[in-house]
Amino acid sequence: MRLLVTNDDGIDAPGIAHLVDAMAPLGEVVVVAPDREFSGASQSVGSLMHHIPGVRRRSFANADAAWAVAGPPALCVYFAHLGLFGPPPDLVVAGINPGANVGRSVYHSGTLGACIAARNFGTSGIAISQAAPAGAAVEGQAFTDVLAMQKWPVAAAVAERFVRAVVDDLPGEPVVANVNVPNVELAEIEGWRLADVAVLPSASMADAVLVPRADDPDAFDVDVVWQRATEVPPSTDVGTVWSRHVSVSYITRLMHHPRTDLTAAEAALDGLFGKPAG
Repeated sequence: MRLLVTNDDGIDAPGIAHLVDAMAPLGEVVVVAPDREFSGASQSVGSLMHHIPGVRRRSFANADAAWAVAGPPALCVYFAHLGLFGPPPDLVVAGINPGANVGRSVYHSGTLGACIAARNFGTSGIAISQAAPAGAAVEGQAFTDVLAMQKWPVAAAVAERFVRAVVDDLPGEPVVANVNVPNVELAEIEGWRLADVAVLPSASMADAVLVPRADDPDAFDVDVVWQRATEVPPSTDVGTVWSRHVSVSYITRLMHHPRTDLTAAEAALDGLFGKPAG
């Protein structure tokens, strides 16, 4: 079993080191991760037509090989599946992300983006994230004070147990599994739940203000105001993690969804091209 371990916080982030150690007993571990922070990169691969990013060999004590890529996590997965670092992986595991990837943040997460990129190649991906500590201002941001309070071994233990079971019985159809772990001791976790994806994440941008720079009248900084969710259904991924349960959600593909409220737009195309074929 060849496991590709990646993340969106950069190859030097503490979470990926804990994940590598947890994955080492499960098979051949190859690390291919961004050389710097790429949080929020989703499935971005960059503009390969104009710039081919470089790679650098790295090392982890419990990895069979490691590479840093000057590009986002989805690109790391693409390169691995193209055989740039040896045989393509049998499974992709991304994390450990400091901060939960729940609610609509799943659209933007580079951790999830790596796993979705894997599914594009017919490979399952498992995203491992851990909620920010109680009192943290923003979920999912690798601030120094947040990193110091992450209970990495807890998320690593959950990752090892979940991934081991997947390795032993790979699904017939590639899956993207989004696993979020509360930031408490293992004995304090109340259980786990298959959870719906919430409409809102744990915290979201509530306002943004332009702040002029004194040295340049045309340049501005952006001051973002964050707002934490207050009431969330317990059946959602946000509510599940808040209740000290591990949240597991299987993320679907993007597919066409029939609508009945866009007839005017469809009629406009009928006027241009005629009725659609079929």
